[in-house]
Amino acid sequence: MEKSGIISKFIEENYKHFNSATLIDASKAYVAHLSAGGKMMITLAGAMSTAELGKTLAEMIRQDKVQIITTTGANLEEDVFNLMAHSKYVRVPHYRDLTPNEEKELYDKGLNRVTDTCIPEEEAFRHLEKELLNVWTEAEKKGEKYFPHEYLYKILRSGILEKAGYEIDPKNSWMLAACEKNLPIIVPGWEDSTSGNLFAAACIRGEITSKCLKGGIEYMTFLANWYKENASGKGIGFYQIGGGIAGDFPICVVPMMIQDLQWEETPFWSYFCQISDSTTSYGSYSGAVPNEKITWGKLEPTTPKFIVESDATIVVPLMFAYILGY
Repeated sequence: MEKSGIISKFIEENYKHFNSATLIDASKAYVAHLSAGGKMMITLAGAMSTAELGKTLAEMIRQDKVQIITTTGANLEEDVFNLMAHSKYVRVPHYRDLTPNEEKELYDKGLNRVTDTCIPEEEAFRHLEKELLNVWTEAEKKGEKYFPHEYLYKILRSGILEKAGYEIDPKNSWMLAACEKNLPIIVPGWEDSTSGNLFAAACIRGEITSKCLKGGIEYMTFLANWYKENASGKGIGFYQIGGGIAGDFPICVVPMMIQDLQWEETPFWSYFCQISDSTTSYGSYSGAVPNEKITWGKLEPTTPKFIVESDATIVVPLMFAYILGY
């Protein structure tokens, strides 16, 4: 550790057993991996952007503690929603007690609930829809083609949203930090996000065609080439938040390169950590133990492997704080 702040010292002194011990072991291994010259991928599932993970992830990006991100389309856009419309968000601390009729009342008000927080449809979705349609249409006219995250980078760099007024401190937006670094982002399954739905609707209306959008196969191709260019030396680590496509899509790039492309010298992922509250069991979709990944040609028997079985909204900010030396 280059420095050790009050949070790091608290973790060192108190996190001795069970999930807390794994948390600190995984954090130390993350630091060691970077210190040895390794690179790291972070994958974002769940609702991490709405949970305001950007408060620590943005600084991880700025301090070069992550070199590539794989994210769901929801997390990609929801960080921008939060940037634009945070003051209009509505917290529902008693969300566990809501009746179906109360849920319908939220819907009627244009409030889409994500656990204890409601995203305002008009201020967030519809505002961004206008800007997305503009950049999609412009690319279509020019015969250009971009990835979903590149379109959001274009909007952020244009200054349009900033002129309208950011509603959080921009230092807490991981998308702004990623944009400033031009960080590579992989967004598998983007079509099921709100922005993806908007794009599909625009195609159905005949306003644009899908020709202006790079999709999943092109993301996998990009990732394979990026991995090949960056996996020398200590290699690339894999820090997975939650389960699902955000983790499943990128981790399989290694067996694809080895088995399908026959790039047999491709190194396996050199660090693995998953933060998940899914019960660990063989065959469980998001809870398969890391050793199972050895049989799929993703991890070595000697790869540092960790699972912290807890709520990512609690665990990840603590781990990031430790890695940053707070």
